[in-house]
Amino acid sequence: MQQAEQQSELRSELRSEDMKQVETEILRLARELPELGQAAVATRLQKAGLQISASGVRYIWQKYGLETAVKRLQALAAENDGCLTSLTVNQRRYLERGLLSTRLAQGELADDELATVPESELEPLDRRRIILNTAAELFSTQGFDRTTIRDIAGQAGLLPGSVYHYFSSKEELYMAVHQEGFRSVMMQLQAAVDEATDPWERLTRAFTVHINGMVGGSAIDRLTGHSLALTGHPRLLEMIRADRDAYEDVIKALITALPLKPAVNRTLLRLQLLGAMNWVYVWYHEGKLSSAQIAAQMIEMLRLGVENQA
Repeated sequence: MQQAEQQSELRSELRSEDMKQVETEILRLARELPELGQAAVATRLQKAGLQISASGVRYIWQKYGLETAVKRLQALAAENDGCLTSLTVNQRRYLERGLLSTRLAQGELADDELATVPESELEPLDRRRIILNTAAELFSTQGFDRTTIRDIAGQAGLLPGSVYHYFSSKEELYMAVHQEGFRSVMMQLQAAVDEATDPWERLTRAFTVHINGMVGGSAIDRLTGHSLALTGHPRLLEMIRADRDAYEDVIKALITALPLKPAVNRTLLRLQLLGAMNWVYVWYHEGKLSSAQIAAQMIEMLRLGVENQA
């Protein structure tokens, strides 16, 4: 009876809206910002002109079995064959804590086992996580210079003081977003290349992660991916230089392992590949080639050449 009432209420509040569009946006946010609560999701959609209440968001979540942050994180991992490396560091910690708490509530976990979790990981991560994701979104769409702490707070549904409680400046927040993003992409990249032994396949897997970070994944993943192609902003480049250098060192090692002709300049090859892959985010259109297909075809064209030798 309650579910029928919720469904009737949802249809009523969406009379003048495209229900499919609202549902699509709710599911998109469930993937990109799984820690957001139903009120925060409703607020974001309302700002985008989609009228939906918090209870309406929850109804859609329940329809897909996504009514808790833990379930949304599990679904996100399941989309990547259950691989937890597809989640950020904080998301994995959140999921682990949630599963521990569930086991404890069901009597499957002893109190002393829960006590082994570091105290720092038991602190609420929702608000800090929301700030990081919101900042990543706005830095990506508006640019660093045009984004203010007030913008970030407003989009996150918080007061500016709440943002300053976690981050003393916009620069510190920008660095925190990138540190989270680079940790995530490095873990994903390492996990991907470890699954292969052929040097060309390892390179293809690495660039699949690279491209997916720019055109898919979370807002933090996308901002990190875009920043790998960042040029023309010396201050921002300097802020993330150490992380970019560490990332390029991994790519450099993969290039070094390739069986190439002696005359090939490996530095130029690396720069050529990075330049081509970084440009993907400019022309990419969802629904055509996947990240894996783009990486594989680009590397195969480079490896074999494109001239018809017949």
